[in-house]
Amino acid sequence: MKKITVLTLIVGCLLSSQSRADDSQALQQQLGAINSFKAQFIQKVTDAQGEAIMQGEGNIALQQPMMIRWQQQSPDETLFVSNGDKTYYFDSFAEQVTIMNTHSLIDSTPFVLLTSKDPEQWAKYQVLATDTGFSVTPNKGIESQVEQLDIAFSDDKQALSSLTVMDTSGQQSLFTFKNAQVNQPLATTTFEFIIPEGVEVDDQSQGE
Repeated sequence: MKKITVLTLIVGCLLSSQSRADDSQALQQQLGAINSFKAQFIQKVTDAQGEAIMQGEGNIALQQPMMIRWQQQSPDETLFVSNGDKTYYFDSFAEQVTIMNTHSLIDSTPFVLLTSKDPEQWAKYQVLATDTGFSVTPNKGIESQVEQLDIAFSDDKQALSSLTVMDTSGQQSLFTFKNAQVNQPLATTTFEFIIPEGVEVDDQSQGE
């Protein structure tokens, strides 16, 4: 009887692992079909108790491989731009630009999966299919500020409809997209950033 129970548990684990692998492959295929994505977003942030603490809006642009432009327009103006090599974070209120090495930065967040086909990156995360899309969580031992990333797609599966991010403190940010453009040509300047004169520069990309 004990042997049967153990065998059942082993088979169950194997099937569960295969299911997660299939879900990961399905998400990779779906994201891989989105060569570029551009949209406006509305952001709603809630705390660990579910209480609303912030609302905002902005726009996003993604392009394979590993290019992103995330511009927050309210409540604060910030800009996050990656050209696939270097990443720039500009806080206009603080008048500061932080420069990071993209390949080092992406190790700490599953957001990389939105624009990466790198098997090494995908191997760091568990992917489970949901009713609206997929849920992504870091494997044990992977340091990440994001505890869970839920990716939802439009009804036709051609575009992202929302992202839900839960950080390690339990705070949840919901980004709902509108006016999405999928696989439309994006200007090369979209993922470029020119450092404004007179701002403080914190270059963390050197020596990485």
